Amino acid sequence: MREEAFGVRHVAGTKLRSLLAAAFSFTFLPFAAAHAQTCLEAADMTVPLRSSIEFAAQRYFDMSARGDTASLRQNSIPTLASNFGGVEAAVKENAEAFHGARALARPPFLLTAEGAEALPRAEFLCGVFGATGQTAQSAVFVFNNLPPGKYAVVILDVNGGKEGRTLTLILQQEGADWKLGGYYARPTTAAGHNGNWYAEKARDYKKKSQNHNAWLYFRESIALGSPADFMSTLNSDKLYDETQSVQPTDMPANGNTIDLSAPGSHSYRMTEIFPLAVGDDLDVVVKYASTDISNTQKTFQDNMSVIKALVAKFPELREAFNGVVARAVAPSGQDYGSMLPMKEIK
Repeated sequence: MREEAFGVRHVAGTKLRSLLAAAFSFTFLPFAAAHAQTCLEAADMTVPLRSSIEFAAQRYFDMSARGDTASLRQNSIPTLASNFGGVEAAVKENAEAFHGARALARPPFLLTAEGAEALPRAEFLCGVFGATGQTAQSAVFVFNNLPPGKYAVVILDVNGGKEGRTLTLILQQEGADWKLGGYYARPTTAAGHNGNWYAEKARDYKKKSQNHNAWLYFRESIALGSPADFMSTLNSDKLYDETQSVQPTDMPANGNTIDLSAPGSHSYRMTEIFPLAVGDDLDVVVKYASTDISNTQKTFQDNMSVIKALVAKFPELREAFNGVVARAVAPSGQDYGSMLPMKEIK
């Protein structure tokens, strides 16, 4: 994510359980792994420690609600302060949701990474685990290239503004202070519905053998229900398992690209596809590789061709989405997008 200070990696579902297995249960966790990366839950913290973490998180939310990015940057760790554009963009993007809202902190987690060098992959197992993996009282946090130190993860439920949000903050301890190390804001609804609604709709589409719609709706459910990509819970693991059960092989995923044939012997290389809520509408966005987007008239025509070819190949999309957005992506990463309502796609 663009706001992150540390590399993160999401591991969930059957992949997580294969990593944990019975030998990695709470009772039999190997001492070496536990010694290098430990997690302390809120109930096990001293009252002053928990209070200091929650106070810092509330303070950083208050700065966000005021749009005071200068103070946020001043109170950030050096690696985040030197690359602060993502946080500034996130604060601006969520200004209406944060303004006048209340933030209620969930019980925080304290993560300790030991050693003399950054950990290529730091995995923190928090709470009680069973032989098959997570339980209702557990959570897993995974970070890449995490420097040694003490970190707090605080999830704030933000309500009372224009829309509900979760704001997940990573705080790093520096002396007696908790500095901002990571900033992740996410909506809790899309097009007027929450993650549970999207999960139920996905299951309905699966029953109708509309696996493309099911897969996209499961992904939306995960995005709305997961505060951040570096965290997984029992619920997110179950959703990932369901998502994998319907994942199509003819749509781009996990870095794999798919060729999309269009009329006139044209072929476009799809690189990404995902849902996007715009107001009360839910659209599907498809990105494809383009050698040049400088000729916007030609690129617009290519976008129209991609949209029509996509719906022709996957007609079930008409039932699940209000429109299609095609984005031509140049080698530089710049893109040019066009949208067409579903009812206008012939």
